Amino acid sequence: MTTSPVSDTSSPVAVLVVAAGRGHRFGGDLPKQYAPLGSAHVLTHTLAAFLAHDGVSHVLTAIHPDDRELYDAAVLPLGAQPKLLSPVHGGAERQDSVRKGLEALEKHAPSKVLIQDGARPLATAALITRVIDALDAAPAALPCVAVTDTLKRVADGQVGETVDRSGLARAQTPQGFRYADILAAHKRVAGQALTDDAAVAEHAGLMIALVEGGEDNLKITTQDDLARAATLMAARLGDVRTGSGFDVHRFDAPGTATGIMLCGINVPHDCDTVGHSDADVGLHALTDAILGAIGAGDIGEHFPPSDPQWKGAASWKFLAHAASLVTQRGGVIANADITIICERPKVGPHRPAMRARVAEILGLDEERVSVKATTTEALGFTGRREGIAAQAIATVRLPS
Repeated sequence: MTTSPVSDTSSPVAVLVVAAGRGHRFGGDLPKQYAPLGSAHVLTHTLAAFLAHDGVSHVLTAIHPDDRELYDAAVLPLGAQPKLLSPVHGGAERQDSVRKGLEALEKHAPSKVLIQDGARPLATAALITRVIDALDAAPAALPCVAVTDTLKRVADGQVGETVDRSGLARAQTPQGFRYADILAAHKRVAGQALTDDAAVAEHAGLMIALVEGGEDNLKITTQDDLARAATLMAARLGDVRTGSGFDVHRFDAPGTATGIMLCGINVPHDCDTVGHSDADVGLHALTDAILGAIGAGDIGEHFPPSDPQWKGAASWKFLAHAASLVTQRGGVIANADITIICERPKVGPHRPAMRARVAEILGLDEERVSVKATTTEALGFTGRREGIAAQAIATVRLPS
């Protein structure tokens, strides 16, 4: 069998994430790839691992035609991602979805392609690198984990003979291939039913290199799998960081203003806050706190007030961007605490709505968000009702 030449390591490496299945064994109202996991979705974490890898040039997802809204919600926490291509519709079977995805990647001319299950969210950077590197010496690469449990043959509810487990392994994804080889192989077996892409490669006579997999690289099939994934993910997040933020905006003269933006909510007030964006001190302070926790500068670096595109911009976009940077690093926001400092307007009646809105933007449970308010006992510029201030603290957990 003739295969494509070994590719240069600088050539594009694409990733095809297969997420078009229904996951009937998982149960529930959502396909498993869209189930909540931590502060995002299973698919969010799957995509984030590949988008963060320096060796990956493009990431494409094959989705069910009915799932576009679910997909959009899953990728929203990732923010703007030049590597992430618009999804393609999958087919009736997984093999059809893979073939359609491979065909859609053709215009990007990848030299290598990794094919990943959408419901396998714990692939590590080291595993991805091993698969990519293995394709320098072989046209296909398969991560595997040795079978360590005793195997039994069963039939009709009865346990039969013990099966020799020597030489047996559990196949995982991402499975890697030289792009031209696997595309041709998939086209040749269209209409047949093969178990995975490695089986397609076998059918085409491609040599498959063995790559060390990982016990934690589980595929979510049941609710128990989802619970285990949550536990494994939490165990990885041992780098706990805290950031603080502070912001202030002055009020203009009392007039016809009907309210100000505060923690994403319009709060009635007779003055406007003065600022380049919507001047939401609560969200600005929290954005800086999150950016500080991950060492990513401050809000002015990401959204310069000199840039006209941010004039009048909604501050929730700034906060969502900061949160997306945490997600891209494989982390989660554990807690957000905002203190608003002013004499007027009164914050208390609006605190539940503010907590709910901040939690919605960050994708957190409300119990992880606190909004408080205080005055300065009529002292200083806030005491004279000349402006409003806020301070915030955010706790972030990143992979250690």
